[in-house]
Amino acid sequence: MKKAIFTLVTFLIIVACKNNSKTTTNTDASGKTEDATKYPSDVIPFMEKWKILLGDGTYKDDLVNYKKDDFFYVENDGETNWVVYKTPNSGITSRTSSNTRTELGEKAHWIPETGGKLTGTLKVQHVSTTGNANIPSSYAVVIGQIHSDEGHENEPLKIYYKKFPGHTKGSVFWNYEINTVGEDNSGRWDYSTAVWGYDFSVVGKDASTAPEEPKDGIELGEEFSYEVNVYKGVMYLTFSSKGHKTITFTKNLLKSDFSTKEDIPQQIIDVYASRRTVNVEREIAYAGEINYFKQGAYNQANSKTGSKTFDGNIEKQYANGAYTEVWFKKATVGKGTAPNH
Repeated sequence: MKKAIFTLVTFLIIVACKNNSKTTTNTDASGKTEDATKYPSDVIPFMEKWKILLGDGTYKDDLVNYKKDDFFYVENDGETNWVVYKTPNSGITSRTSSNTRTELGEKAHWIPETGGKLTGTLKVQHVSTTGNANIPSSYAVVIGQIHSDEGHENEPLKIYYKKFPGHTKGSVFWNYEINTVGEDNSGRWDYSTAVWGYDFSVVGKDASTAPEEPKDGIELGEEFSYEVNVYKGVMYLTFSSKGHKTITFTKNLLKSDFSTKEDIPQQIIDVYASRRTVNVEREIAYAGEINYFKQGAYNQANSKTGSKTFDGNIEKQYANGAYTEVWFKKATVGKGTAPNH
């Protein structure tokens, strides 16, 4: 009888432990295995440098040994532990956006002249399966940013992944948002540059018709890396992925490429001119302006993009593909370094 009770109690303890949190199986030198809770800070040990906003509105500024199931946690793909950033199409957002995010925000701030560096190795596991194919931000997630913390609070860098429904391959591209001249920011716009696949401006001919699938794109679950290195006011971008050509870009953050009407690219006229007056950028761009990095999953799908939101019910959104999910296995943040030409 005592043995039976002991067996039952042991079983209940094991079940409770397994249901309590995400676990990873470790094997010691003797070959014995044990379940150990893994936190994102165990996988990518730079979490003390960040705060986070989750898609349900949760804010935390101490991320060491912190996780939240269904938003910010660890998964193992059979070989590697990954930090998962997951967020629905509709939830509680920041004051400056209508898009949800489970995204890190760098605690340290810097100006372009001082610079900084952010790296990430990741795979996008899911983007919203609903949206309007004619709206550039549909079916997309931002996986890395530089964000200004003063002035217009615009974004000199947003790195995107986007995949249309029915396509196997998606696109990776980056956008530069102008630091609009003057106090009126309503004429701001993003200039987009393709890495693999299309840029931001390539859309379907109507709400339900996607463009042709990109031939050199990135699939869901396909690993790739980026490096953002701001050094002495110049932004150096490097993108790499096995089976794809490594691509680099350079962008001066201290001197504008778009300070006159004649400088405005045709891409901007095509995308924005029909719905707003497009303005120019101040000549010194982001010179002297405080910036910081962001990394994770900044979902671009919401009701404005034709994406389903299920009245904000997060459980229903997750069950019906109305979310984005991004996995990172490596990432660093620190000082900018002299580029290796």
